[in-house]
Amino acid sequence: MKIVYSLLLSLFAVSAMAQMEDIQGKLESSLTELSNVREQIANEKLPMVKGLNALEDELLDIRLEHQKVMRQLDSRNLDLNNLRSEINSRKGEKSYVSNLLGEYIRNFETRLHVAELDEYKESLDAAKLAPENSNLSDEEIFVQQTLMVDESIQRLKAAVGGSMLNGTAAGEDGLVKDGRFILLGPIALFSSSDGSMAGIAEQQIGTLEPTVMGFADPANAELIRSLVAAGQGRFPFDPSLGNARKIEETRETFKEHIRKGGMVAYVIVGMFVLCMAIAIYKWIRLIIIPMPSEKDVHPVLDAVLRKDHDKAVAAVGKLKGPTAAMLKSGLEHISEPKDLVEEVMYEEMLTTKMSVNKLTPFLAVCASTAPLMGLLGTVTGIINTFKLITVFGSGDVKTLSGGISEALITTELGLVVAISALVLYAFLSRKAKSITDNMEQVAILFINRVTRSEEAART
Repeated sequence: MKIVYSLLLSLFAVSAMAQMEDIQGKLESSLTELSNVREQIANEKLPMVKGLNALEDELLDIRLEHQKVMRQLDSRNLDLNNLRSEINSRKGEKSYVSNLLGEYIRNFETRLHVAELDEYKESLDAAKLAPENSNLSDEEIFVQQTLMVDESIQRLKAAVGGSMLNGTAAGEDGLVKDGRFILLGPIALFSSSDGSMAGIAEQQIGTLEPTVMGFADPANAELIRSLVAAGQGRFPFDPSLGNARKIEETRETFKEHIRKGGMVAYVIVGMFVLCMAIAIYKWIRLIIIPMPSEKDVHPVLDAVLRKDHDKAVAAVGKLKGPTAAMLKSGLEHISEPKDLVEEVMYEEMLTTKMSVNKLTPFLAVCASTAPLMGLLGTVTGIINTFKLITVFGSGDVKTLSGGISEALITTELGLVVAISALVLYAFLSRKAKSITDNMEQVAILFINRVTRSEEAART
């Protein structure tokens, strides 16, 4: 067995040695091949590294070029955005300038005197319609508008020393005549070719034709004719620029004022006249009524106190007026009971009171009725105003002035009559009350004397 094992070990060792030699040969072959490959790699690596470096350099250049292009692109985009903003800004400025020119043209038209409208009509129409004309470019629109500005500047220069122009104007009678205007600041003077019309040309509501307002003094009209004919000279000047004339035209007589109030105004005026007539009549009647003082009736009272009837009657005969009549009635019944004497005298006092207060209640009625009449006129005036609005509309205020005037005038007259009637009623009532108060005071004194005389007789 040992021999077998030894033999097997020997065989295995031989086999292992053979395999080792085979492996060693393969190893050497592999190392040789590896060395060849490494040499080949070393030989190929240098060109590839050079190529790689060249490619990296090229990539770097390309990146730099890309960055440069991107910077240029960003710069171009920024410039483009700035350009767009500039364009939008210029468009806004263009719109602003166009609107400013349009507003200037509209204001210029409103500043023109009515006599100059025909002179600048063509230029104004071209400048105003240019922005709405789609066939015109922005430049052409701007040119049309600036031409109007140039004309306005020329007009301003010409206005320094005054300017003259031919035209037509209507007189106060409505006739239109040819003539010549002289523009002096805001004032336009006109003289017709035939010399029959001369004055200040103004614009009237509802017409674009200049209306010549004449002068009350013929010398002023002659000055204007001479000025227009010679182109220089003196002329009448109104520092109020026509406002004084307009204020003067608004003045009206009392008759015209009442006529504007309509039928109700005539009724209120009639009421006022009647109130004044009654007040004057009552005042005259009251002031002629004698009112004896305590000193005047003292002799009567002394005679009553002494029971001297004849002397008392004689003293009463010297007095006048309702007080005397009251004392006379008291003396006629002095022998009767005191209550009866008081009733008789009070009866005379009531008669006098009714007499002095007669017609004065009419003043109180007028004082309370006049404001209602004014209110009635106000309502009728407003109704007439709405009728005119229905027919003519509310565009022309002058058309509506009739109804408005009626409403306000009747209210005014109603208040005037009411206040006047109330004051007169208070005055006359106070005057009448003073008469009855005087009678009452005398009656009390008379009754007191009668009472004292009776008491003295009893004692």
